[in-house]
Amino acid sequence: MDVLNDHLPDLNLITWYAESNRSFLSRVSPWTKGITLVLLVLLITVTRSPLVLAGVYAAILIIYKIAGFSLRQLSSWYLLPIVFVVSIIGIMIWNEPGPALISIPLGLTTLNLSMNGLVLLITLALKTLIMVTYSLLFLMTTRYLHLTTMVYRVFPDPLNQIFLMSYRFIFLTLSLITALLKSVQSRGGGLIQSARKQGTIFAEIFGLVFIRSFDQAERVNGAMRARGYSGQYRALTPVPAIRMPEWIFLLCACVAVLYVVATGKIW
Repeated sequence: MDVLNDHLPDLNLITWYAESNRSFLSRVSPWTKGITLVLLVLLITVTRSPLVLAGVYAAILIIYKIAGFSLRQLSSWYLLPIVFVVSIIGIMIWNEPGPALISIPLGLTTLNLSMNGLVLLITLALKTLIMVTYSLLFLMTTRYLHLTTMVYRVFPDPLNQIFLMSYRFIFLTLSLITALLKSVQSRGGGLIQSARKQGTIFAEIFGLVFIRSFDQAERVNGAMRARGYSGQYRALTPVPAIRMPEWIFLLCACVAVLYVVATGKIW
């Protein structure tokens, strides 16, 4: 198997998991999992404690494993999010207040990495991993028809249409990214090597993807109109309702998250 493909989430495989998974999480109402996703976003936005974030992350990993998914495959999918976080946050962590752990002299200035800078990097990395892991877990345990119906009901026009079309377009975008990464590899580049020797390689790749996506979008639009698309994609599949145990869980989770948001305290 291609090494680059191993580090890109395979949406075809994710969709297959969503349709075939029979774990306890696949029997949970999609509404419960969707509301939990929103609560997680609120929680990690206001939480700055690495210990709390590590606990939340560990709990999600345990659920991920119990649901029957491979942690080894998940770790390979982490590469691009981690590289993206390190490449962006790696600039912010230097010269944070606090005793210096590492000092790098650079001519007229010196870069200092303090404990606060290291904690900042760990905190933001944990937040990223939490959302990536739970988002994958949500997608791999929720049938596509249920997901589209939720989007159709929650968002007003034309936002629901944009979301529904965007999800399908992600398949094309990831295929384009894979082709570009293969092109980089065929010319002697690599994910780790290029990140070390040429810091702009990822910006160039994503910039090229952004430009080519417009051309792909026009082709998709033309193909859909040729097949009778009139601007409305309707999704009306019944979605399993939230059961009483799930209501209790959501109530407790909402109280805990709202307490943290309102007070800024972890406990």
